Amino acid sequence: MPERTIEFGKYGARGIKGSEAVARQLDALAGFVATPVTSRRGLLARLHYLTRSDHARAAAREAGLTVTDRTLKAWLEGRRSPTKKNLETIDTAYRAVRRRNVARYLLARLNARGGTRVELHPLNQSQVIRTRQRVVEFRSLNIRHWDRIVEAWVAGDAQALDDAWTDQIVDLGSEWGQYEFVTNVGFAA
Repeated sequence: MPERTIEFGKYGARGIKGSEAVARQLDALAGFVATPVTSRRGLLARLHYLTRSDHARAAAREAGLTVTDRTLKAWLEGRRSPTKKNLETIDTAYRAVRRRNVARYLLARLNARGGTRVELHPLNQSQVIRTRQRVVEFRSLNIRHWDRIVEAWVAGDAQALDDAWTDQIVDLGSEWGQYEFVTNVGFAA
């Protein structure tokens, strides 16, 4: 059984951690606002999402947006603009609240009908010398239980997400270590 990769990229291989690729795909499925927070439209979309109800406001405060209601109102009306630090806080709070709001829906879709088929695209070895390259093929597997993965994604806990992802890819058998780093992970919900 292979152990975790310690010196990834030592010979020129390129890729990202599989858990990071899963987080990116979950983010894509969450449907975040595409307009950047630095534009007026992107800022207003995020602020409306975070202030549309008392529940949303409480979740935003819990996620780190701790400005007064008066400041929020001034931002929404365009009388004042948030600082760069506040823009980052707004975007971070928006992503955290959006993840929390869509998690139950995504989890139900991913676990439905016995799980979700996941495609693993192997790491890029184009920069590795021929004698050091290994045969790593495109693989797919069915993940039946997404609970820990989605929970770690919502919490923003990279280590817990990596552990949960690794627990799933061991189903590939003795080759699972070859898929700890990948170019892409694809699935739909």
